[in-house]
Amino acid sequence: MPDRTPDELLSAIHKEEAQAKRGRLKVFFGMSAGVGKTFEMLTQAHREKKAGVDVVVGVVETHKREETEALIQGLPSIPKKKIEYRGTTLDEMDLDAILARRPKLVLVDELAHTNAPGSRHEKRYQDVLDILEAGIDVYTTLNVQHIESRIDTVKTITGVSVRETVPDSVLDLATNIELIDIPPDLLLQRLSEGKVYLGEKAEQATKHFFQKGSLTALRELALRLTAERVDRELLEHRREKQIISPWKTVERLMVAVGASPSSEQLIRWTRRTASNLEARWVAVYVETDKPLIDEDKATLTKNLALAEELGAEIVTTSDTNVTRALLRVAQQRNITQIVVGKPVEGYLRKFLGDGSPVNQLIRESGDIDIYVVQGSKGVGRKISSLLRNKIYSPPRQYFISALAVISAVIIGSFLRSFVGYSSIGFLFLFSILVQSLLTGFGPTLMAATLSALLYDFIFIPPYFTFSVSKPSDVMLLLIFFVVAVVTGLLASRTRSRERSFQRRETHATALYHFSRELAETSSLNDVAEKISRGLGGLFSTDTAVYIRTDDYMFPDAPHPKSHWIPEQKERSIAHWVFENRQMAGRFTNTLRDAAGIHLPLIVADKICGVLSIRPRRTRVFTIDELALLEAFSNSAALAIEKELMSMTASKAKSLEESQKASQKLHKVILNSVSHELRTPLTAISGSASALLEEKIASNKESRRLLVTEIILASDRLGKLVENLLDMSRLESGHLKPKMSWIDVGDLISVVANEIKDPRSRKRISTAVSPDLPLLFADFVLMEQVLSNLTLNALTHTSDTAAIRISAGRFGNFIQILVEDEGPGLDPADLPQVFEKFYRASHSKPGGTGLGLSICKGFIEAQNGKIRAENREKTSGARFIIEMPIKEEANS
Repeated sequence: MPDRTPDELLSAIHKEEAQAKRGRLKVFFGMSAGVGKTFEMLTQAHREKKAGVDVVVGVVETHKREETEALIQGLPSIPKKKIEYRGTTLDEMDLDAILARRPKLVLVDELAHTNAPGSRHEKRYQDVLDILEAGIDVYTTLNVQHIESRIDTVKTITGVSVRETVPDSVLDLATNIELIDIPPDLLLQRLSEGKVYLGEKAEQATKHFFQKGSLTALRELALRLTAERVDRELLEHRREKQIISPWKTVERLMVAVGASPSSEQLIRWTRRTASNLEARWVAVYVETDKPLIDEDKATLTKNLALAEELGAEIVTTSDTNVTRALLRVAQQRNITQIVVGKPVEGYLRKFLGDGSPVNQLIRESGDIDIYVVQGSKGVGRKISSLLRNKIYSPPRQYFISALAVISAVIIGSFLRSFVGYSSIGFLFLFSILVQSLLTGFGPTLMAATLSALLYDFIFIPPYFTFSVSKPSDVMLLLIFFVVAVVTGLLASRTRSRERSFQRRETHATALYHFSRELAETSSLNDVAEKISRGLGGLFSTDTAVYIRTDDYMFPDAPHPKSHWIPEQKERSIAHWVFENRQMAGRFTNTLRDAAGIHLPLIVADKICGVLSIRPRRTRVFTIDELALLEAFSNSAALAIEKELMSMTASKAKSLEESQKASQKLHKVILNSVSHELRTPLTAISGSASALLEEKIASNKESRRLLVTEIILASDRLGKLVENLLDMSRLESGHLKPKMSWIDVGDLISVVANEIKDPRSRKRISTAVSPDLPLLFADFVLMEQVLSNLTLNALTHTSDTAAIRISAGRFGNFIQILVEDEGPGLDPADLPQVFEKFYRASHSKPGGTGLGLSICKGFIEAQNGKIRAENREKTSGARFIIEMPIKEEANS
């Protein structure tokens, strides 16, 4: 077992420190309600209480089960908090009281419960997190159907969409998970006896969850989840204790996958064996410092895709020694059986240094079983592939090697008269060493061979022949060639490893910067832009980002910030990826003729979109690049989901604030309208009662005043009802203006004549431009608007003030102005003066604040505009109506 890195050790230390401060969480886990989770939790709580532990009941749902209610007796409870919601009193766990009480252990039933509106947190598990952070231990209960990552599976099994869920990350915090399990038949018997649900709820349960097939599937789901948890704990224990030898508690298979076509047979053989053993299996690829040609890259990608399709967990690792890498992965994952291909022995393979590591693997495997499986035949093709991998390098590198050798020959020719030919050999060795730092093994081998031949031909006597006369020169030439090859090979390997380390460092740095940039985003536009730019720069690709709609559907088009707008075929593939949650397109086994590769963006088993990329040039992605691309897509998915959740939370907050404002407004409106209704009704009632008195009824003047008061109050009441009806018509969309051609001068005259009161000292003046065209509008609505504005001006001005109504042409609009000489409007009121039920800060008592809002609605219904401002040179307010001019009737 390899030692942990400093980063891993530091992370472990921080984790241990956090766990030491946090309370312990124990989850009583089961396949459904009625298995006995709450019963077992209360039973263990009594044992803890007897042991001297300070235990309190935070909340326990008994569902009127007698045995559960009996167990609560003797345990101190925190009184539940009363929350008023829509006229109903709801009981919820009192989180503040628990934190103030600070017991050692608190019982919190039904972890997935949704709290009543008005609670500190929306979900009960969030309350539990607060309790744990306070250092208080928690016992809680949970059913498998409430785990976030399992809800889709549960829906498939039962047909029920579970809305109350708990994130898997909360379950990961549990220090102990205890599975409470009973056979489905016994659970169904408990249901029929009324020990699970009662009455109508029991009948509903038998139609969904409480069917034997569904319960059996849920039971398996719970058992598997618990087994996975135990498996992770076992691996963590082995890692902490640095246990190397496998514990064969369960079989785990691992197959070594390479670029050879025979790997397909190994993968299928391992899949069959794992299926027979009901074991999990891992496919491992070891990236060495040996480069792969494009053909082998494609084969490797195909092999790994096949393994993933057949259910393997894909692991890629890097090492110069394949055996060491395979054993390291096997020890880390408690592998019991390793599957490798049978080596093809041959002198040429051994000479080239590519002998199979199987023998070494068998010697060093210890307690791990090794299966050596016969692969496909065709040795000649394998050796040719080996040769290609060994000597393949770009033509430019061969040119560099040739230039280095020629340079050594030229320099040696100048120095041969000053030094012996033995010293010139070092010059050739130096040139080979230098060029090997810039080239691969093939160019280095060519340089060593050419150097040996030219060294013999030009510098070793007899000159210009390939014969060697002295035995010492033969020895010198052989040693020169061997040293040249070995030196060049070592330098080439060092360079390859350096490139590999640099590539990994570059990828890790790019992923870090990419994740950091995404963490700093504040909108989906920023996320899509940074994803497109980041992937395009690193992989030289064009990128399209599809983000799901609010109802979790595939969007009609990629996000506008995408750098690639795919054709219909590519969009169809992306849609398929969204629906099936599988990678598809280029470099995969699904729709591989596509122009791009399409990856699902999944977070916590929820898909939030699709990432589509198209290489800008013809190339094959390496497995390392595909793994990096997948890591980038995971970071992108987290960033997108974060922004989507932020938008959802913002909408929920806005909706909540809107509901609160609506309730507050409803109260204000009710008070205002009731006051406005009560005032005229009181006047009518009082005047009518007075008329019944004989003394007043006989007085003609008193009778006239009372009748006048009744008429005025009736008019006021009628106006209020009319305003409410008008606003109702506007908001329902039932208002349909009856448009016709009207004369603006006639309109203003009608309004002025109707409002003028000979007894009032207030003056109403009018002014209309003589060449004003006809207006296409609803005469009745326009009359009501001008009447409302004029009456509003009369209300807010002094007894001697003047009101002016004027009209003129302003560009393509007819402007109608209503101006007064009152105090004007407060600048703070101007932006809100047309809002419903808004009353300016200096308004006189009375009124509902609907008049100006109705004016705005009437004008906009006729495609016009209305605004308010204060007059510049004199005091007073000005209301401006702008109506568009239509030329048909004016031509």
